[in-house]
Amino acid sequence: MGKNITEIRWHARGGQGAVTAAKVLAEMALSKGLYFQAFPEYGPERMGAPIQCFNRLSDEPIHMYCGVTSPQLVVVVDPSLCDVVDFKAGLIEAGSIIINTGECPATVTEKYGLYGYKVATVDATRISMEKLGRSMPNIPMLGSLLKVSGLLTEEEALEFIQESFGHKFSDKVVRGNLEALKTAFEEVQIGE
Repeated sequence: MGKNITEIRWHARGGQGAVTAAKVLAEMALSKGLYFQAFPEYGPERMGAPIQCFNRLSDEPIHMYCGVTSPQLVVVVDPSLCDVVDFKAGLIEAGSIIINTGECPATVTEKYGLYGYKVATVDATRISMEKLGRSMPNIPMLGSLLKVSGLLTEEEALEFIQESFGHKFSDKVVRGNLEALKTAFEEVQIGE
């Protein structure tokens, strides 16, 4: 990351946990000694309505307080949004896009014309169903983002989740999230 600010935009639907994932990412950045911002952008939307949330990470203080318009990373938590919102709007040249889908990066690149971007895919919905017993793709998407960005190693991320979630949730929920994160790290496909 250097001395530059890394900006991340998340696209999701209300209730999918993207805002929580952005906040967890901010806490992870803090554990690495980085400055951070994590904030949502939504109004009176209902569960299932499209939302955006944002992160900024930097090794120097951040002095801007507005929405992210030129992200280096875009995370699409709900693949149905690819046909509804302009998820690549403002994405810097050679930026990264991570999409929750079972399709491979080459197929997604062709389908949405994502040439010139680093495309990664992971079936976060399937992972969450298998590991958590419900469709909550936020932690698998966070794991994929960590792998693509290199912010934390898999071991650091698992340790953080264990410590952070351990006093908030039951052992079953913590174990499910650990497994979901680990599986996403292993299964995310990063295109050429």
